[in-house]
Amino acid sequence: MENVSQIELLAQRPPVQAALRSFYTRQQEIVELIIAIQQIPAPTFAEAERAAYMEQRFAGLGLADVAQDGLHNVYGRFPGHSPTATPLVISAHLDTVFPANTDLTVQRKDSLIYGPGIGDNSAGLAGLLTLAQTLRDFALRPAADIWFVANVGEEGMGDLRGMRAVVERFGPGALYIVLEGGLYGQICHQAIGVRRFRLDVSGPGGHSWGSFGATSAIHVLGRIIAAIADLQAPQTPRTTYNVGLIEGGTSINSIAQKASLWLDLRSEDAGALRQLEANVNKVVQEVVAKFPETAVAMHLVGDRPAGKIPRQTPLVSWAEAALQHVSQETITYMTGSTDTNIPLSQGIPSVCIGLTRTGHAHRLDEYLDTTFLPQGLSQLLLLTLTAAGF
Repeated sequence: MENVSQIELLAQRPPVQAALRSFYTRQQEIVELIIAIQQIPAPTFAEAERAAYMEQRFAGLGLADVAQDGLHNVYGRFPGHSPTATPLVISAHLDTVFPANTDLTVQRKDSLIYGPGIGDNSAGLAGLLTLAQTLRDFALRPAADIWFVANVGEEGMGDLRGMRAVVERFGPGALYIVLEGGLYGQICHQAIGVRRFRLDVSGPGGHSWGSFGATSAIHVLGRIIAAIADLQAPQTPRTTYNVGLIEGGTSINSIAQKASLWLDLRSEDAGALRQLEANVNKVVQEVVAKFPETAVAMHLVGDRPAGKIPRQTPLVSWAEAALQHVSQETITYMTGSTDTNIPLSQGIPSVCIGLTRTGHAHRLDEYLDTTFLPQGLSQLLLLTLTAAGF
């Protein structure tokens, strides 16, 4: 109740009330900002153009120390009035899962906007800019410095490289809020661990007729996939595996010399994830042992560490109280793989929240529901002001 009272008292202050009302009156303006960001291609490892846009906007909003690092993470500081206050880092990822040549045309239907990357994470980036502008326009200066960060490498094989650099820069002496365009009504303070591998199989190969009987790398790969599919993964803690990509071979009438798979392993628990990885290694070796002409190599290509902080942690409680203030709906506590994996894995207080509701993420017909934007931004503002000591 103490945290709820703190949020309620904050929300009653006249400048905060005016700022909260502005999210409703500026809703269409914010929607247009989301679309403007969405129109800039930003595949993982090619976020430079969108980073330049965010850097320009940070500078235009009057943030201090605006700069990019070598990865194209973009930083800007909203100064606090107390040099001893714990800084607050608020981040949203720049990258999308879509190639640079993707048609980014948007379509509107009532409160829904359809377009690749419209929610994940154009809305999150727009939230950063909207929050910074709101703090400036309503003179909401907290005790702590607030660092706004647009970071790279959250999606796919980016392996959270952007957030790794952010946490390396600010360390455990900061609080972290991560913004996603979707996930409104959800709070993430538990990070699932993810280990990703590329498994390469090689064999003698040959002609499908003349060399029939020679070991095919593809056939061996198929047996490995079947063996992995037979593994029993625990339901508690939730643990999963998936072969998401396979490739190899030369032609339909060639016995394959090379074949590969890409494997995704996940768990809520670091120990369960290690056990699953050991089980995969065991079945792979058992299959390959039956084919002495075959060689196999397993390469780690992604490692997102697991971690969590207690629900009673002040930052999590503030996120809950802020959401309760703006919404009567049930709050969902989710476990996910987000940029919070990096600080959570180190026990650093951090939380991921969403600004609205989205659907069909990572699909060309991804959509965003603008209905909840004012509430999502209101939760963000109340959480930010509380965490930064306004």
